[in-house]
Amino acid sequence: MEFDLLIFDWDGTLMDSERKIVACFRAACDQVGVPRLPDAHYRSIIGLGLTEAIAALFPEADSETLARIGEGYRHAWLNADQTPQTLFPGARETLDWGAEQGFVLAVATGKSRRGLDRALGESGLHARFAATRCADETRSKPAPDMVLELCTELAIAPERALVIGDTDFDLAMANAAGAAAIGVLSGAHERERLAAQKPIILLNHVAELPGWFADNAAVPGGLARTRASGT
Repeated sequence: MEFDLLIFDWDGTLMDSERKIVACFRAACDQVGVPRLPDAHYRSIIGLGLTEAIAALFPEADSETLARIGEGYRHAWLNADQTPQTLFPGARETLDWGAEQGFVLAVATGKSRRGLDRALGESGLHARFAATRCADETRSKPAPDMVLELCTELAIAPERALVIGDTDFDLAMANAAGAAAIGVLSGAHERERLAAQKPIILLNHVAELPGWFADNAAVPGGLARTRASGT
């Protein structure tokens, strides 16, 4: 297996933000005056764009209520909620490794452009990625558009791209685009849900990616190494 482009999801893959997402949905419900849902419902839609996520959570709500929930969520995320979020252990080092090995790095996320730019600035990772795509710029996952647009922008064929994500939306997006996918178990969706999308492998967390490459796949300009061959 050989890849040139690594496309990372953000929330749940690189950033440990599940608690903040859930807290902001709770706050939005309280602000609008709709009953809170069980936290598992909020976790189940992590990875979708906000508009798609809210529509999935509240299928019987009218358009005005959906819009108010969206505004409440955005306000909580950007201004009110103080739930901490940090990069997962080893995430920064994994990105450093990818750049050192010659991979092109990109992000495909359900976040808004404003939200991603803020997260990239706060984490100091803005310059690490050659391109990024957000859910308010194109069709949300699991549609293939983010991957296809990133590949077009970076002049890399989808079959040379590897998507790394924590939700079945990430993996389904990769499948629809003709890209490969690896799932990580650090985020919102359980093993069975990820496995149904038939990724190459499920890793416990993104920090395991360099080790997997060392044993199974080639880096740009390099040769794959396997334990079986002893090389």
